[in-house]
Amino acid sequence: MAVGLQADVTVVDRSVKRLRELAALFGNRLKTAYSTTDAVEQLVTEADVVIGAVLVPGAAAPRLVTRHMVAQMKPSSVMVDISIDQGGCFETSRPTTHAEPTYVVDGVIHYCVTNMPGAVPRTSTYALTNATLPFVRALAAEGWRAALARDPHLARGLNVHEGEITHEAVARALELPVHVALE
Repeated sequence: MAVGLQADVTVVDRSVKRLRELAALFGNRLKTAYSTTDAVEQLVTEADVVIGAVLVPGAAAPRLVTRHMVAQMKPSSVMVDISIDQGGCFETSRPTTHAEPTYVVDGVIHYCVTNMPGAVPRTSTYALTNATLPFVRALAAEGWRAALARDPHLARGLNVHEGEITHEAVARALELPVHVALE
């Protein structure tokens, strides 16, 4: 959307493959940068708006933007932490609500609303349903063991089996042992 509004947009990622895909898709309308501490610091301190959208499945988001970086930002810059449901990716992030969505740290406006899709419940329900319905149908048609054996994406979604944690990132985040997934 920001590219469509002709904003100066830079996407930062650790996946070179994804950065190349985005560069091919958007051409010179979008900049890309490989995620390093130096690159993040430079881009954050120059930005008017920073959107943090870091996801480590089953684990807390890493804190990529430090308090020091925030203090170097322009006054009235805006930070939006999409990762807040996983703990946030800015050191200065703390959960907020739709009723009181923002707060200010070092002159920088923070928007860290948990459950952001809750602001548009009908649309987000359709999106979630479209994304999950194929998995639900597979589970119903094949049974859970066969569906997981056939689909590695669905199998990676198994977090707990018979009371034991089977997802490594979840076990690590909870400081509990991980057990071998189904054979």
